[in-house]
Amino acid sequence: MQVAVDLRDNETVYTGFQFGNYYRINTKTGQRKYLTPKHELGDRPYRWNWQTPVHLSIHNQDIFYMGSNKLLRSFNQGDDFDEISEDLTKGGQKGDVAFGTLTTIHESSLKFGLIYTGSDDGLVYVTKDGGNSWTNISTGLVEDMWVSRIQASKYEEGRVYCVLNGYRWDDFRSFVYVSEDYGATWNRIGQDLPLEPANVIKEDPVNPNLIYVGTDHGLYISLNRGESFMQWTGEMPAVSVHDIVIHPKANDAIVGTHGRSIYIANVEHIQAL
Repeated sequence: MQVAVDLRDNETVYTGFQFGNYYRINTKTGQRKYLTPKHELGDRPYRWNWQTPVHLSIHNQDIFYMGSNKLLRSFNQGDDFDEISEDLTKGGQKGDVAFGTLTTIHESSLKFGLIYTGSDDGLVYVTKDGGNSWTNISTGLVEDMWVSRIQASKYEEGRVYCVLNGYRWDDFRSFVYVSEDYGATWNRIGQDLPLEPANVIKEDPVNPNLIYVGTDHGLYISLNRGESFMQWTGEMPAVSVHDIVIHPKANDAIVGTHGRSIYIANVEHIQAL
């Protein structure tokens, strides 16, 4: 599941289990509190994805976001939540698990209140004013696919990356996009990536031209912001990569895989290329 850590003390951790059941835990004292917001009486229950998206604001780490079919925001570390959007999906469908749910949330580190969301039914939305107004920016993306990651750039305010995943519909292409205008228009990048569904994209914190993409069969890097990619081979196995973090001080790449452990490698030489 998705985890957030308060960088002010490195002890306050937000973590949980399936379908939006989340807790705030203090790893030093052991104190924990159940946080999951509930719908108002008379409203329809929230739809939570199996792996519910959460996000802790870099601008104020008392602000915690959770995504159901709507985006919910807390100003007090999850003690209370408010809805700051309408339904940001195409709507629920009957079935054994919730569908029509948010899958990814990211707030720009360059502007408070510039927030992007993606859903399991292919919709991407942006708000530039902290949730007062929302714009559907899905036009130009492949339709109906699972939005596996949305990532606002730390270098340009209008730049945002989006990864969609189609293996659930037997489409194994890598769908990776970038926009320079807050999602008004999209350009597909990484078209030399192999037939491997993509899961995650991250920028390097030192080199703006260096980006990392994790697919269902490995880790790839680009030195030219997605025009071309190369696979990270050697001791990095060909496994499903679900998350990537570049440590801002140690310059290590920390790679989280699905069921095959965590891998760490220094990237200073790659950053210098």
